[in-house]
Amino acid sequence: MKRLLLSILSVVVTVGALAASPRRPNVIFILADDLGWRDTSLYGSKLYETPNIERLAARGMMFTQAYAASPLCSPTRSSIMTGLWPARIGITTPSCHVAEELFEEKLVPSGPRASKALQAVSVTRLKQEYFTLAEALKGAGYATGHFGKWHLGLEPYDPLHQGFDVDVPHTSGPGPAGGYIAPWKWLPQLNFQGQPGEHIEDRMASEAVRFVRANKDRPFFLNYWAFSVHSPWDAKQKLIEKYHKRVDSKTPQHNPLYAAMVESLDDAVGTLLKTLDELGLAEKTIIVFFSDNGGVTFPAANESKRTPLRPEYGNIPITSNAPLRGGKATIYEGGTREPCVVVWPGVARGGSKSDAIIQSVDFYPTLLEMTGLKPQEGQRFDGISFAPALRGQPLSREAIFCHFPHYAPVVSTVPSAYVRKGDWKLIRNFCDNEDQSDRLELYNLAEDLGETNNLAAKLPEKAKELNALLDRFLAESRAVVPKPNPNYWPLPPGARPAEGWIPSKDADVMIRDNQLIITSTGGDAFAYTGEVPAGKGPFTLELRMKSNSKGQGQLLWSVTPQPQFARVRSVFFEVTHDGEWHDYALKLPAKQAIRHIRLDPGAAPGEIRVEWLRLKDNAGAVVAEWKFDATKAKQAR
Repeated sequence: MKRLLLSILSVVVTVGALAASPRRPNVIFILADDLGWRDTSLYGSKLYETPNIERLAARGMMFTQAYAASPLCSPTRSSIMTGLWPARIGITTPSCHVAEELFEEKLVPSGPRASKALQAVSVTRLKQEYFTLAEALKGAGYATGHFGKWHLGLEPYDPLHQGFDVDVPHTSGPGPAGGYIAPWKWLPQLNFQGQPGEHIEDRMASEAVRFVRANKDRPFFLNYWAFSVHSPWDAKQKLIEKYHKRVDSKTPQHNPLYAAMVESLDDAVGTLLKTLDELGLAEKTIIVFFSDNGGVTFPAANESKRTPLRPEYGNIPITSNAPLRGGKATIYEGGTREPCVVVWPGVARGGSKSDAIIQSVDFYPTLLEMTGLKPQEGQRFDGISFAPALRGQPLSREAIFCHFPHYAPVVSTVPSAYVRKGDWKLIRNFCDNEDQSDRLELYNLAEDLGETNNLAAKLPEKAKELNALLDRFLAESRAVVPKPNPNYWPLPPGARPAEGWIPSKDADVMIRDNQLIITSTGGDAFAYTGEVPAGKGPFTLELRMKSNSKGQGQLLWSVTPQPQFARVRSVFFEVTHDGEWHDYALKLPAKQAIRHIRLDPGAAPGEIRVEWLRLKDNAGAVVAEWKFDATKAKQAR
């Protein structure tokens, strides 16, 4: 019914528009995936080559303070489509590809004893009740096409049910799971295999060009949401070799594999610009270039099973957002400050730059104003139109907000929210003090772009002022706010959390005395970890451990990107539970590369201490090593 009404409205509005007004401008929205603020030459990268993004900026305005509404993708995508905060929508993690349909966000009923807060469970679909940007433009007579990644829901919450006439390649996943280079076996539903060696971004650009050519004589909305540069980290071999010759390991950005991925993204931008020029549409087309969250700052861990990373790249950080702090999945600037260019022919001066503070919730109302359209009666936005900034005028706004009520252990993120007002930014880390009260961080971004000097204790009145704004935002958006976890077990003095090691419900884990300590409180105590580099099996896991528990030990492994443990992928071993140190060497008959390991050290209450673990491949080479230093932020791998 929703699509039928939109089709009728489209016909009526189109007839009236043709009779009464000149053609509206075309709209192209290019959204990169995981592209960091400094990941283009336009924003200062010394390695990555992006001449086409620079060409784009020469035609419009570059924004230096543009923000995603979330440090992860699906929430930001939902904000673009609706103009609403993810906190209001309830999509606060990228879980819109899962089978379970959840339409109301809520808190988990209980948490592990190591967690101070009860985190949220995200909504998993963009509900059809929202009147999307695509539906607004379609209703005004635009041809609408979505190309690339969606990640806002499976059918019937896919692009074809949210205002788009065309959806290619019609996939709902978080990324190109099988790799960027054809054949694309991760797209079986359309027999969309590609030619051997073809890059998915080249194909998406050519499909988008076909849409532009087919609709060149009418207004069109092209939503080009690139797969690049999300994992699995995979690229054209010739480009990898090109950047391999140029990298300098002393510079923050020095991963040639990622540099190659950025160039393929830039090539797609160039393909679109070339087509607009050939068709004489450049002066009739609004273009937005943006990214959904910050760049990935941790090393790759063999994300592609089909095209494994070469060992020399596996432990290199994917990118660096320096001088910004953090990256994807963090609440700091590196997590949400994004590259952004907007082209508005005849209005935004080519080659101009703006320091106006804008956010992804602003695109919907801005594009409506740019195309001469009005919101639906009663429709409200959390964003504002930044058209004044595009005209070179001051932009007035009180503040921007971000709400991320989740743990992200791989980057040490705790449930948190922030407000930015002018140069001031306040971060609220929910329940993160030892008494489970909220921990505050206050930064002056004009003086401290890297967020290194927390002024919350020195400037309590400023912190109080901004904290009140956060209170208002959380109340107005009806955000699900984390609460203290009643199961929380405070760490003893000298201990710290064991980041990257996930315990079972019958276990607590911490790092103390340079050891991983697993405290078993029941019969099914274990801890597991991931990010295991590539290697050839069979493997041997060596470890030094002492225990006063009871029962047989078990070591399990997973070969999938998400941890999936089973008895068939495990070995049992006899543990000496005498409270003394013992060395163990476990043979793992795994043929595939191991992605996660799980240690089940006993079957009864007790304390187990691990001094180190080493994973060796079939040649005896160490492919992963875990040591536990209580003074460091993370254990060495």
